[in-house]
Amino acid sequence: MTKETYRCWAEIDRSALRHNARLVRERIGSAAQLLAVVKADAYGHGLAGVAEALAKDAQLFGVANLEEAIQLRAALLHPIIILGPSIPEERSTIAERGFIPTISTFEEAQEFSLAAKDAATSINFKIDTGMGRMGVPEGNARSLFKKVSALPKIKIHSISTHLPASNEDAEYTRNELARFGKLVRQIRAEIPGDYKAHVLQSAGLLAFADPTFDIVRAGIILYGISPLLEFQKILRPVMTWKTRIGLVRDMPKGSSISYGRTFITPSKMRIATLTAGYADGYPRHLSNRDAAALVRGQRCALLGRVTMDLMMIDVSKIDNVQVGDEVVLMGKQGEQEIPCAELAERAGTITWEITTRVGSRVRRVYV
Repeated sequence: MTKETYRCWAEIDRSALRHNARLVRERIGSAAQLLAVVKADAYGHGLAGVAEALAKDAQLFGVANLEEAIQLRAALLHPIIILGPSIPEERSTIAERGFIPTISTFEEAQEFSLAAKDAATSINFKIDTGMGRMGVPEGNARSLFKKVSALPKIKIHSISTHLPASNEDAEYTRNELARFGKLVRQIRAEIPGDYKAHVLQSAGLLAFADPTFDIVRAGIILYGISPLLEFQKILRPVMTWKTRIGLVRDMPKGSSISYGRTFITPSKMRIATLTAGYADGYPRHLSNRDAAALVRGQRCALLGRVTMDLMMIDVSKIDNVQVGDEVVLMGKQGEQEIPCAELAERAGTITWEITTRVGSRVRRVYV
């Protein structure tokens, strides 16, 4: 199949990826390492394609689980940190394959110590400074670090934490960073080593990039989407999500559109049916919320409810619309743009969810 025959596809701009990675590098300086987060199929952009595009810019890559780590290893040889917890059945494979697991308990570290064969298992020692999702409780971190670092065949690769409110609560975040920095200094004084520290993610590196620590975890920012709207203008969105017109019909006044008859044509309208729906990842929550798609550089209102495989838009004001015409669901067309943030706001969700829900039957086309 060629792009001309695709019903729904996402064009992934590799030059935009590299632009965003260079921007991160400019903000963090030359000393810190860049960890490119490519979990969840690179936030919906395609894991292997994104990793290959960023191979010269990133020093490490981050994934959510073992399955993603194995997929990524087939594409590149960089160090890979598994950012989520592992289950017991995965630990021997993680140790054998040389992935870097994230541990939150002494029991996990013991298991990796036992699973290690010839070489020691490098681990990411996580501290919970407020996220409440993973990590050693802050008050126990120093004592547990001593025990973990003394285990046979365990090597500490890094110490990390996560910022739960860096795009919402600057005062809490500054305090959290100070607490984490103090903990790292205390641990390094008690147990010297070459392990690194990391905490800053996308919002953190935009708003709190001093200090950067040793590694910066860049996620959504690499894909050209800012978690802080004031920085959006310096990024280049990577994904343009497209579909096609599958049908064009002239509908008389009083015609009902889609399930539930939530839209009734107020007058005669020309309506195009698009070859994409919520099974492709387009949020059903955008139904009847003033969402739009771009046809020939013009905004066309979404009408009625999004269905599984199809949805309808108003093309009454566009001349000579044809079956097969390209339609942009997210991204630029001509002078108009539908940014990811707009879709997220209208759907009542966050930008991360918009891109990660783009479905597997949506082709990724790297340009």
